[in-house]
Amino acid sequence: MKKTLVLIIILISILNCYCQTAKDYFDKGLLKIDQQDFQGAIADLNKAIEISPKYAEAYFFRGKSKAKLQDFQGNIADLSIAIEINSQYAEAYYYRGLTKSFLQDYQGAIADYNMAIEINPQHEEAYLHRGLSKSFLKDDQGGIKDYNKAIEINPKNTDAYYCRGLTKAYLQDYQGAIEDYSKAIENSYRYAEAYNNRGLAKASLQDRIGAIADYNMAIKINPQYAEAYFNRGNSKNCLQDYRGAIADYSKAIELNPENTDVYIERASAEEILRDYQGAIADYSKLIELNPKDTNIYFKRGLAKILLGQKDSGCLDLSKAGELGREDAYEAIKELCN
Repeated sequence: MKKTLVLIIILISILNCYCQTAKDYFDKGLLKIDQQDFQGAIADLNKAIEISPKYAEAYFFRGKSKAKLQDFQGNIADLSIAIEINSQYAEAYYYRGLTKSFLQDYQGAIADYNMAIEINPQHEEAYLHRGLSKSFLKDDQGGIKDYNKAIEINPKNTDAYYCRGLTKAYLQDYQGAIEDYSKAIENSYRYAEAYNNRGLAKASLQDRIGAIADYNMAIKINPQYAEAYFNRGNSKNCLQDYRGAIADYSKAIELNPENTDVYIERASAEEILRDYQGAIADYSKLIELNPKDTNIYFKRGLAKILLGQKDSGCLDLSKAGELGREDAYEAIKELCN
């Protein structure tokens, strides 16, 4: 009897040790997540799960770590197990929704956000991201309703105002968009994207000066913001400040040399200033980026002819015609013969 009692006590001690060990590994895993050591975190969480296979939180955080390492299918698998263990795990549904949204499975993401909201009706981020998924599926009014709900839960939800502003701008409600971007900026004054997009909305309402002021702020916050330079250049272009526009386009190209739209706009401004050599250089870069663009061959051909490079310009017009631009041959008849 005494021997049996000792064995029972030993067994209980071992079981307690295993439970504690699982928690220890879990805590070590969380610490490594905080340190951005996701591989190390996964190793520790693996051990926690090995000891305690129903440890829903360990699956949850292992899934989040896998997402950080771009293992999205592994992320979904772990979050699904966490949900299987605990069907009321709202955060697991929410994060699985985020991954599905990243993988462009917007319907699947919405289903997960729905569950997160059903479990926790005050989950503002689930409303926000469900709204984003609806917007991607062109359900803009549904998206706005979800952004409204996120804002109702938390009037300081900056991203909800910003996303609602984006949707309103897409629907051409530029004044409504400006109001939402302004609210986002009020909540987070260093929100460069909100300044940039408020500038776009103002430009759409022909307020070019106001737009430039917003682009200035976006660039002040983030001097590497290529899109803001491009947009400011466009507003300057509309105000006939072509030299200022070219300076901004040049900075945008320096920051992002692959944006073909910037080369087109800079070349257009250069032609207005009769800098045909500069325009030709930009058209040449565009042809390098897209050798099948008939319009660019056509434009470069005209610029060369204006610069006095008739033979080379006419060959560009011929190339444009060869690629399918029919009016190139009319230009050849008029300018090359």
